[in-house]
Amino acid sequence: MEKPGEAQSSLDGNGKSVRIIRMGTRKSQLARIQTDYVRDKLKELYPDVELQIVAMSTIGDKILDTALSKIGEKSLFTKELENALEKNEVDIVVHSLKDLPTTLPPGFTVGAILERESPFDAVVLHPKHAGLSLEVLPETSVIGTSSLRRAAQLKKRFPHLEFDNIRGNLNTRLKKLDEKDDFAAIILAAAGLKRMGWESRISQILDPSDCMYAVGQGALAVEVRAKDTDILNMVSILHHHDTVLRCVAERAFLRQLEGGCSVPVAVNSEVKDTLLYLTGAVYSLDGSDSLKDTMQASIVPDNEVVRSSDDCAHVGVTACNISESALASAEKLGVDLATLLLSKGAKNILDTARQLNDAR
Repeated sequence: MEKPGEAQSSLDGNGKSVRIIRMGTRKSQLARIQTDYVRDKLKELYPDVELQIVAMSTIGDKILDTALSKIGEKSLFTKELENALEKNEVDIVVHSLKDLPTTLPPGFTVGAILERESPFDAVVLHPKHAGLSLEVLPETSVIGTSSLRRAAQLKKRFPHLEFDNIRGNLNTRLKKLDEKDDFAAIILAAAGLKRMGWESRISQILDPSDCMYAVGQGALAVEVRAKDTDILNMVSILHHHDTVLRCVAERAFLRQLEGGCSVPVAVNSEVKDTLLYLTGAVYSLDGSDSLKDTMQASIVPDNEVVRSSDDCAHVGVTACNISESALASAEKLGVDLATLLLSKGAKNILDTARQLNDAR
């Protein structure tokens, strides 16, 4: 087997050596669509490279009868893919960024974050409730979501509704909604529905005032071995400037809080001119107790010299083609906002939420 960082190649019909890059992905339809999208982008940039897709199942794909927050594994949708990356069975892995923990295993880094699709959550109604919204659904209607973050915010905002866990990939969850009477609606990420071509199923987009989104939601990430500088340089051209800065701030916020899918943490970020705005919040499981605040930071780039990849890493993201001062400012913004919420009692809210979730 070749050594990490050593290029694999084959000969084309003319006897010319062709570089092979193997792309790891989950087997779900959405994961394949996302990986195909990244592959097509890379193919445009590097037409002489052969891109091979290697699909595999993860823990999160296999355990479908338990809430994500109860499984107790931070890398539910990434571990098997990272194992393949570590064993040099694949060269890059395509993820939904929200699935990636804020601290990556040693030797790995996010080499590219692509332009973000809508980060907002979407309501998909049962066909019999077509034309309605969460606000006007009948009393005690059951809403399906596997996310503590969504449930905590929506319980507070729509107290007349009930919430129950629903698992499975997008296809499975939509089938459960349509073919049974268990749920009046389900909440899904708008980005996934759009990428699947199912935008017509979106009944309502939830505004951040109703439901703020998950850290990294809507963004695709390309994970690589940190020492593979040639592949790191190859994929880094896919970085989207504003998306990277927003996601670095969000990931720094979550990491400072020591949060994850087992506690309700939500964000909303925005770039306006040379300022990055970040709103972050933590919630009790029923949404009755919460802390929320907003901070901003300047992301004006400095005139900087070329840096090594070791100097470009922020919250597991390596982006040498983005201003170091802007990246550092984005990371500090996330840390400062989390520190502010912790000073106001966020740790107590999150600890209680974690204990109650574990006890359920």
